[in-house]
Amino acid sequence: MIKKLLHTRYRVADLEKTVSFYRDVLGLEEVRRHTSGRGSQLVFLKAPQSDEEIELCKFDESGPVQVGPDLTHLAFEVDDIEAFAKETAAKGYPLSDGPHPNGKGGAIAFIDAPEGYEVELIQRGSGR
Repeated sequence: MIKKLLHTRYRVADLEKTVSFYRDVLGLEEVRRHTSGRGSQLVFLKAPQSDEEIELCKFDESGPVQVGPDLTHLAFEVDDIEAFAKETAAKGYPLSDGPHPNGKGGAIAFIDAPEGYEVELIQRGSGR
């Protein structure tokens, strides 16, 4: 039986630019990096209060990375979506959509990560 989710993999073409986004813009912690037995360059990151990790993978032998619109996204909880948006915009990553009230006293917004991946930001309200 499955016990828990451990990580999600996103394949990327520019590993260092993507790692920099998740680490320096979003504030995730780089947990480890290594090269797999087949030659994939792997970097694992995690959010401060999460156990699950994000695995970024660079493996040029798989061909070009093609991320279609609205294919997938990661969602992160933030305390203050407006303050977060100001901070990320100052680092060159403005919101791509929102913020939009979610009807529960909170809000959601989106930011575009490198490689065409989308990141959802959720500010929970009192109604959660």
